[in-house]
Amino acid sequence: MYSLAFSILFVSFIILTLLVRFWLASRHIRHVLAHRGAVPAEFAEKIPLSAHQKAADYTIARTKYGLLTLLVNTLVLIGFTLLGGLQWLSVQIYAVTGPGMTYQLALLAAFALISGIIDLPFDYYKQFRLEQGFGFNKMSKGLFFADMLKGALLGAAIGLPLAWVVLTLMDKAGDLWWLYTWLVWSGFQLLMMVLYPTVIAPLFNKFTPLEDQSLKARIEGLMQRVGFASKGLFVMDGSKRSAHGNAYFSGFGANKRIVFFDTLLARLQPHEIEAVLAHELGHFKLKHIIKRIAMMFAISLGFLALLGYLKTQPWFYDGLGVNPLTLPGQSNAAMALLLFMLALPVFTFLFNPLTSIGSRKHEFEADAFAARHTDARDLVSALVKMYEDNAATLTPDPLHSAFYDSHPPASVRIRHLNLAAAS
Repeated sequence: MYSLAFSILFVSFIILTLLVRFWLASRHIRHVLAHRGAVPAEFAEKIPLSAHQKAADYTIARTKYGLLTLLVNTLVLIGFTLLGGLQWLSVQIYAVTGPGMTYQLALLAAFALISGIIDLPFDYYKQFRLEQGFGFNKMSKGLFFADMLKGALLGAAIGLPLAWVVLTLMDKAGDLWWLYTWLVWSGFQLLMMVLYPTVIAPLFNKFTPLEDQSLKARIEGLMQRVGFASKGLFVMDGSKRSAHGNAYFSGFGANKRIVFFDTLLARLQPHEIEAVLAHELGHFKLKHIIKRIAMMFAISLGFLALLGYLKTQPWFYDGLGVNPLTLPGQSNAAMALLLFMLALPVFTFLFNPLTSIGSRKHEFEADAFAARHTDARDLVSALVKMYEDNAATLTPDPLHSAFYDSHPPASVRIRHLNLAAAS
């Protein structure tokens, strides 16, 4: 009875999610099309009509691509769960490995491999048709597959040992396994923040020290004014993959690095780069990073506690297409993990606007921080260039933007900055 009720609830949320996402996407496409013919008045003197129309077409193409992948991913989700895909995969692997940790790790690895194979043609299409069609792709096919292989090997090298620890805790650490797992997971996340800039990121991109001495002096002056210590200023060869540009800082504690995409340095003036970096530093100085990490840890603790309960409930497995009586030893931590990861996004999707609201609030605060430490007009001019270069639409559907976007719409964001510049 509970199993059937959970299956019905799961299907209901899948349908609800599809309806909401298709409705929002259709609104977004119609809104962007309706405003394609004219550049918004506040941008009319800064962005040509051709660039505005390119952004509209790119936005619509990306939205349609998103709907296609949504349909495919939904079918895959149903196939793995209600249609018995994970049940079948479990039986096949168990027949080869028998019970034990090897079986559980093999189940996770097989799921990851199958998911990667399904995603591959869509990733390829996005890179070499969609992005290339709008002039953004700079990646060769050889680099695409090399990145994919390196990512898979890195994922296995890091993921399998971590999975072994988590699965061992789930099976042998008693009723509070979820708390111990949370401690391990939190420590792992902090370790990755330390290792990513110097160990992981260089496997995919080349980082060279910033050589422009005048720009370096300007940035160091900004860091001194706001009280930010960095391990160094680096330029990343983002142009070998994409024409999109960005700047960010990574690392944790004394290991922080400031990184500029080479595409960004080629497009912006030094005073604009300083303003963009001031915005990024605002996230740090206003403790947005710490707040996000704390929220991530709190949410992960709650979800792991929920998994601790669901792992012991037969209706959780049966309701998602897995017969719990057929699992090795009638206890399968790997299967519980997979089912939870598959089902969780279905039930949490409608909470997406809450995270978007918090993120947009942080963006406004970081913009205000930049306006206090640099000229707000420099950030406005930089943002206009970045919107144009990245083909970001200036006319998103307001409801779609409120639901999904981590950044405020361009017109709203720039209006706030113009007010700051005038004050």
